[in-house]
Amino acid sequence: MNFKLLMTTFGLVFLAELGDKTQLATFCLSADCGSSRISVFIGSAGALVISSLIAVFFGDAISSFIPPNYIKIGAGTFFVLVGICTLLSVARAVS
Repeated sequence: MNFKLLMTTFGLVFLAELGDKTQLATFCLSADCGSSRISVFIGSAGALVISSLIAVFFGDAISSFIPPNYIKIGAGTFFVLVGICTLLSVARAVS
């Protein structure tokens, strides 16, 4: 196992998930659940594990057809476009 890659992945995913919609939804669910907080934790942790498994599976499959640099460029372009669309929608809502 590549420990450096493991810690890099953990750090990036942990930082990416802080304060996002998923964490806020989990926060709200745990506030409403009363004594079933463990159910919320297991459900949200399971969802993150399954979505990560899907990402790893498809990332591995796609990388056999498309070079990793192109995948990184595509992902970066996608995030920039989503950011621009988000900024434009906020600007329209404020106006």
